[in-house]
Amino acid sequence: MRDLDLPKAIELLNTIMEFELAGVVRYTHYSLMVTGPNRLPIVQFFKAQATESLLHAQQAGEILTGLEGHPSQKIAPIEESYQHSVRDLLQESLAHERKALELYKDLLEVVENASIYLEEYARTMIGQEELHNIEIKKMLRDFS
Repeated sequence: MRDLDLPKAIELLNTIMEFELAGVVRYTHYSLMVTGPNRLPIVQFFKAQATESLLHAQQAGEILTGLEGHPSQKIAPIEESYQHSVRDLLQESLAHERKALELYKDLLEVVENASIYLEEYARTMIGQEELHNIEIKKMLRDFS
């Protein structure tokens, strides 16, 4: 096994935490903006995404502090498109989930063959983000 690049791992975990916290705000906002006859299940979906983003941020923060890092109190920037149709919200969600997937893949590159625990964490999160991408793509099919 190779040595873990601890500063890089901590930096990426902070970036992930900031991004996941932005997801809490993003998905909460989306849940408030949904209108129309299919509102209730879509609101529930976005609320669940917000809750999961908070859990992901907390997990990243726990690992970060376990590595003796200091968690950021920032959140990643959130663009407001002012487009709030269900299709627009889902497309923005897909873009957000794709970025999350990239971040976890970046973490995997840093920790692979250096920490089994961090490698498994990164792989698990990649799997979850891939599933989110699939689910949102399936939801978007009705709009194509």
